[in-house]
Amino acid sequence: MSLPVHELEARLHQFNKLMQELLRGRIQRNTFQSWEVEVLLDIESCELRDANRREVLRRYQKAANRYVDRGGRTLLKLSEYLEKKHRQPIPGRVEGATD
Repeated sequence: MSLPVHELEARLHQFNKLMQELLRGRIQRNTFQSWEVEVLLDIESCELRDANRREVLRRYQKAANRYVDRGGRTLLKLSEYLEKKHRQPIPGRVEGATD
């Protein structure tokens, strides 16, 4: 669902605070907005490995901010980010070639 610009900016600010809490490894609160619960459930459903979880979340946060900066009218979900990353061709690799 597309959001008005002022609401999207406020949500992005709260999203960045939530991501910082996740990256620190501790969430200090026990109440969440419904959209925050959706973000947390989406992150959990992606089943990130502990070894690269922080790095993936950090890159996801940057991508979500870029998405909004470039005109996105909703927050980018981690599952959408990972799907887009998976579809992008690997630099230097020829499409259809096998290793």
